[in-house]
Amino acid sequence: MNELTKPAIVVPEGVATTELATRDLVVGDGPEAQPGRVVQVHYVGVTFASGREFDSSWEEDRPFKFAVGGGRAIKGLDRGVRGMKAGGRREIIVPPRLGYGRQSPSPLIPADSTLIFVVDLLTVVGGARPGLTGSA
Repeated sequence: MNELTKPAIVVPEGVATTELATRDLVVGDGPEAQPGRVVQVHYVGVTFASGREFDSSWEEDRPFKFAVGGGRAIKGLDRGVRGMKAGGRREIIVPPRLGYGRQSPSPLIPADSTLIFVVDLLTVVGGARPGLTGSA
């Protein structure tokens, strides 16, 4: 992936999954996202039900940086980037229990929404840190 551009998300047909689902759209060749490593990602998020975008790091070109397993990202996003390699792009479908559940932070996300993210993994830094087992 030489030239990164904001992806369009196509909501799959049918019923939303009740489990975390990932699909690599582009397989990266850089370091792998693992618990304890700090990742920097660009992402777009839409709700499964409407396909409406509720968040994106692309608008102000502000990638999201977090430690995998550190609790800063919602559980589904945190778990969904694991095993991904820098330079990759992945679709992550997050069921409500690994997303916001009934505690929606935004009127754009109805309670108990299944979410779809497309994530570009920009960088992976560091090694696994003791104590971060990835139970986030």
